[in-house]
Amino acid sequence: MKIALDVHTHTLASGHAFSTLQEMARAAADKGLEVLGITEHSPGIPGSCDLIYFRNLHVVPRRMYGIELLLGAEINILDGEGNLDLDEYYLQRLDLRIAGIHSLCYHWGTMEENTHGMVQAISNPYIHIISHPGDGTAELNFEPIVLAAKEHHTLLEINNSSLNPVRNKPTARPNNLEILRLCKQYEVPVILGSDAHISFDIAVYDWALELVHETEFPEALIMNTDVRQFKQYLGIPMNDKE
Repeated sequence: MKIALDVHTHTLASGHAFSTLQEMARAAADKGLEVLGITEHSPGIPGSCDLIYFRNLHVVPRRMYGIELLLGAEINILDGEGNLDLDEYYLQRLDLRIAGIHSLCYHWGTMEENTHGMVQAISNPYIHIISHPGDGTAELNFEPIVLAAKEHHTLLEINNSSLNPVRNKPTARPNNLEILRLCKQYEVPVILGSDAHISFDIAVYDWALELVHETEFPEALIMNTDVRQFKQYLGIPMNDKE
């Protein structure tokens, strides 16, 4: 399977990552990617970007070293109502908008409340991707999440980093297997995410691909292989070369 894009990565700006934006872009080009998404953590994560960072993204070229950059944010889902920690003013200024639950800034609820909050985020017209829904941070019912993702053309991420044994997330593997099986059943596309916090990890999907193979998940439903298909599905504008 040829990988054309990785759209969930972080640079030094996120406060707990280790490569610059240009180092990440160079590494992505060296790996033969066509598109790199850099999606810094929004302010709910300690040490991450201030709001002015997202307001100033217009200064960054969207093409470096022969690849296209999509610059955005990994936005925090805050509660069971799907509230986010970036408002519309900032959301409008991003190329790519990922939303996810992080323990450092999430108001815990029941499984039903957590699921409702994620479905609300999925239905938010600004949100393109849900990051690591299967990592076990919040207890979730995956079937309504998969069905909402299908209805709203929002991609669910199979997050490679959360499957790394060093992360010690014991439910990540069974949860992601369940997501893949449901997405296969309902013909819902997914996206693999490296969640790279250093340039060497860009487009590294080893643990995620193990689950793809185990579930015999159709390659046609994996959105990392075709930039045009990825952009059309999410309604992201094409550039002049596509």
